Amino acid sequence: MDHVLIIGGSALGLLSARELSLAGVRVTVVDRQAPGRESSWAGGGIVSPLYPWRYPDPVMTLANWSQRQYPQLVRTLLNDTGVDPELECCGMLVQAPGEVLEATTWANRWQHPLEVLDAAATKTLEPERATTEDDTLWLPDVANVRNPQLVKALLADLQRRGVEVLADTPVRGLDIRHDRIAGVLTDSGSLSADAVLLCAGAWSGELLGSLPPAPAIRPMRGQMLLFRTAPGTIRHIMLEENRYVIPRRDGRVLFGSSLEDTGFDKTPTELVRSELLELAIARYPVLAQAELENHWAGLRPASPDGVPYVGRHPAVENLFVNAGHYRNGIVMGPASARLITDLMVGRAPVIPPAPYALDTPRSGD
Repeated sequence: MDHVLIIGGSALGLLSARELSLAGVRVTVVDRQAPGRESSWAGGGIVSPLYPWRYPDPVMTLANWSQRQYPQLVRTLLNDTGVDPELECCGMLVQAPGEVLEATTWANRWQHPLEVLDAAATKTLEPERATTEDDTLWLPDVANVRNPQLVKALLADLQRRGVEVLADTPVRGLDIRHDRIAGVLTDSGSLSADAVLLCAGAWSGELLGSLPPAPAIRPMRGQMLLFRTAPGTIRHIMLEENRYVIPRRDGRVLFGSSLEDTGFDKTPTELVRSELLELAIARYPVLAQAELENHWAGLRPASPDGVPYVGRHPAVENLFVNAGHYRNGIVMGPASARLITDLMVGRAPVIPPAPYALDTPRSGD
């Protein structure tokens, strides 16, 4: 194929555009607003699944491939564009009572370093933590990337590659004729290409709802807080009871996130703001003196078991999907982009594709 139209300018859509461009394909990206303004901007950018031992193998397969590629990807983007995605290998501490055996078994199987720390060792690593516990899990190779910077770097990279990006162009529907997409319908008219790749995040299910098998992708709201502290105040990612703290290079600290089934409403609420603020200060009293810079919400593209849909649509010959990454779009993104590109251009897939096919049953479907 010579020309691919990508619906969705998320980090995932931009990574897919980059891979397709590297493969010699002409690419156009269309987004309903400015690219990267939904979950790609709103999330925390942890380059690891949360509680990775709880996820099915297909998630870990994508995550592992991406984690190995991230350092080189970030170096290349920085060298080529001058924009630094700020990949920081700060490590992740996890409070998961009763899961030490499961976590160590996972670490041995997937060859990830993991240590079990007592309360004193945890306090040494994270002195501003109010209380620490024995049996804290320490994953020293977990990194975080500043996701808005990653999006900025990808956009700059695509511009230098000649990829066309159409912002503020909502897609209203797909013109399907004889089991092929003849056009993508927008307010500005119909757009056409040899193939269409859907990377529309939480909106992907709506666009494919009339095409069986429709992927079970729905929006799931998450709210976040952003504090400003001195660099090094909080040193590591820490995860406890599905809440996490993430330090940035410049001292900013993210704390989140909620998990709310509210449809497409991404309005931040005072109730969740207060809950997150109280919890953040209880765990890190130093944050009581920090400036609270921002509070926002975003919509995650939830799928039944966290396994994304990556592959050709079985009912439409020239339609492909790369969506449904739920809370792990950043960590699975590079692998998903490479896999969908392999499938679209006819290369041997870098990862076995069967678990991600649209017609593969998911637990929870």
